[in-house]
Amino acid sequence: QVQLVESGGGLVQAGVSLRLSCTASGRTFSNYAMGWFRQAPGKEREFVAAISRSADNTYYGDSVKGRFTISRDNAKNTVYLQMNSLKPEDTAVYYCAGKEVVRGPNLVLTSVARYDYWGQGTQVTVSS
Repeated sequence: QVQLVESGGGLVQAGVSLRLSCTASGRTFSNYAMGWFRQAPGKEREFVAAISRSADNTYYGDSVKGRFTISRDNAKNTVYLQMNSLKPEDTAVYYCAGKEVVRGPNLVLTSVARYDYWGQGTQVTVSS
């Protein structure tokens, strides 16, 4: 079992940057493929970004491609989401998710159903 704790959310103006962090504890972090999702009020949870166990592969949702960057530091048990050029439509609760991957160090996972572990979420609000 792994525990995930997100941090770094807040209230910002459109156009600025914000970096979210997700720190894991409990198991070997480097065995986990990680992802970021978000959920706005009244909407389904949406895929944002994913990174493989090895960090060699990343994948992004269309709405954030070119603005957001996912990265990880396995020595610090942490995955990051750098968010640039924020827009009001990026407003949501952001969740990090993890899945232990025995094989496939370059596997990225993009659907909610594929992940076993979730953080509690951190609110990001972007004002216009």
